[in-house]
Amino acid sequence: MDRYSRQMLFSPIGNEGQQSLRSSSALIVGVGALGNAIANHLARAGAGTLRLVDRDYVEWSNLGRQSLFDERDARAALPKAVAAERKLSAINSEVHIEAVVADATALTISDLIDGMDIVLDGTDNFASRYLLNDTCFKHGVPFVYGGAVASRGMSAPFVPGETPCLRCMLPDASGGATCDTAGVISPIVDLVAAYQSAEALKWLSGRRESMRRSLVTVDIWAGSYYEVKFGSPRESCPVCGKGEFPALEAAVGEEAVSLCGRETVQISGGAPLPLEEWEGRLSPVASVSRNPFLLRAELSSGERLVLFPDGRVLVQGTTDPVRAKSLYSRYIGN
Repeated sequence: MDRYSRQMLFSPIGNEGQQSLRSSSALIVGVGALGNAIANHLARAGAGTLRLVDRDYVEWSNLGRQSLFDERDARAALPKAVAAERKLSAINSEVHIEAVVADATALTISDLIDGMDIVLDGTDNFASRYLLNDTCFKHGVPFVYGGAVASRGMSAPFVPGETPCLRCMLPDASGGATCDTAGVISPIVDLVAAYQSAEALKWLSGRRESMRRSLVTVDIWAGSYYEVKFGSPRESCPVCGKGEFPALEAAVGEEAVSLCGRETVQISGGAPLPLEEWEGRLSPVASVSRNPFLLRAELSSGERLVLFPDGRVLVQGTTDPVRAKSLYSRYIGN
């Protein structure tokens, strides 16, 4: 246990808390900027199992703030979950890392959360956050929200049966700034991830009475800090007040979804895409490169198709779902 000796000297954790950490499990959905930093903290702290879920792959624009990735990952276009798993396994081989290259949807989220002690938000949109919130409150699993854009960030830990949920605190989060419109700097990412990781450590080490009961907002550039204490759950909240879970009861995602901060539209086709077979199909009409996890096809029109074995396709070079669906139909079919 020498690896964790300094952490164990911190009395709120100690030996007992460290043993609890070793038998714990955490689901991190989104292994971009926030997910990178959270996974790094928890792996180094000695969490037992980390399940990393991400639908995307490493690109050059990620390297400014996603600290687990390097230029080799970008050149190889490794899926973020796989690249993170490799780095974290080298950092701490005692931690069991599960890399899941998939989209977290209403169809998949219940399986992803199964057996996990806590869920941490590394996503970049509120549709995904509401999905995590609803699933966690349905299954009684704590959910630690976090978000960062420009120099501002927010974080809050939500515990079913003890606190209000994300929908109570932020019932309508649509229309806000995104990293695509306002950018983001890495210090705010690290700060928000630190808040999230600290709450996870409290829960996983058994020091649950120390968990914060508030939503914090920080602007690291302006030097401002605001804290909103939790009140009672809202009676009008569909989750806390009515026992409904809208994100799970709605149709399973949209067919075409624009990705935050990217000139990219994701299309969920459903049918698996054998990459070797599709390399042969697309090579006559595009410049194709393939690794074990995905296939990239550069089209003569300037767009790029990125195919995943689970059936997802990223159409890069456009934010127009109509244009993306047109290219998908032309080259993939269905």
